[in-house]
Amino acid sequence: MSASPSMIFLRLLRSIVRRGSLTVIDRAGRSHLLGDGSPPVATVRLSTDASDWKLVRNPVLGLGEAYMDGSLTVDDGRLYEFLDLLARNYGTEAGHPWMSLLERATARLKQSNPMGRAQRNVAHHYDLSPALYDLFLDSDRQYSCAYFRSPEDTLEEAQLNKKRHIAAKLMLDRPGLKVLDIGSGWGGMALYLAEAYGAEVTGVTLSEEQFAHSQARAAASPAGERVSFHLRDYREQRGPFDRIVSVGMFEHVGKRHYLEYFGKLRELLAPDGVALIHAIGYSDVPAPINPFIRKYIFPGADLPSMSEVFAAVEKTGLFATDVEILRLHYAETLRHWRERFLAHREEVLKIYDARFLRMWEFYLALCEVGFRQRTNMVFQLQLTKRIDTVPITRDYMAEAERAAEAREAKR
Repeated sequence: MSASPSMIFLRLLRSIVRRGSLTVIDRAGRSHLLGDGSPPVATVRLSTDASDWKLVRNPVLGLGEAYMDGSLTVDDGRLYEFLDLLARNYGTEAGHPWMSLLERATARLKQSNPMGRAQRNVAHHYDLSPALYDLFLDSDRQYSCAYFRSPEDTLEEAQLNKKRHIAAKLMLDRPGLKVLDIGSGWGGMALYLAEAYGAEVTGVTLSEEQFAHSQARAAASPAGERVSFHLRDYREQRGPFDRIVSVGMFEHVGKRHYLEYFGKLRELLAPDGVALIHAIGYSDVPAPINPFIRKYIFPGADLPSMSEVFAAVEKTGLFATDVEILRLHYAETLRHWRERFLAHREEVLKIYDARFLRMWEFYLALCEVGFRQRTNMVFQLQLTKRIDTVPITRDYMAEAERAAEAREAKR
């Protein structure tokens, strides 16, 4: 007699959960205890509407869809603890056959984001209601990994730290440098570089909402005459620029376009120019992005391993002059976002419905777990066209950050 999909799903969970305590209440109301009884503890319930076959066919996607649709619920609202329990057991090793099979089956998928499709993909996420982002982001709407110099840093402090940290690596040692911000978001980074360093900044984005917000901010800024924003694909931009910065945009390039991306950076960069790329990646071998994230949150997104990044950089003739791996900084950033988002759940429900709220809760929790327990990380890659453009030690970065902090403290 063949096993039912419910039994297969439970077997899959048992193959993962060896430590901790997971109680699964199936559609018939029966309880199944998985794990060794130790913390952490979580309980999930499958309603009569739960699709067992969907959970079996693609558990990574199916869990997210079931939670989003309300057919899988977590007792006491402890979704994060449930995902954390699974990730702690799975860890960073490809030791579970069903997960390995899924990853191998999709490993050759290389996202393609030609012009036109790239703009549609961006609009799916970034053209949501601005009121939504105001509920959980910092006041500057920095929607990327913050930089926590201390565990006590607020989200606002950590995001300012991030901007200082990136500016230091850009070597903005004289005013008037021409800077290109690829994927300029809501304009915070571009305006910071113009206001704090006297740079002349061009920002490009594919999001109409972000473009409109950035223009309004520039009009109100004392450095507004030095900042211009454009609704434009970076591939259409002309140079040269003394500095190029790109924060949280490389994830949307698509693996098939990595060589094109770095080739365009080289074309746009002045001979003595410096570029700084800040992006999410994997600390292990190349792999596809989580299918739930790709389908519902960031269509067209792809995360690189460092081997994929450097393979593309090498072919363009650019020099990688510095790379820094930020490990738990994004986990802390996401914790702040998740807690703020859930604290404003009533406001979210006034903008979108309960399905959207659960979808985004799953997204934020899943990503935080990925940075704490899996192989997600953030890298900052500094690139030049000449080997002698930047100093041979990293001392200048810390000195520049201290000087910026002292200047800002006097304001």
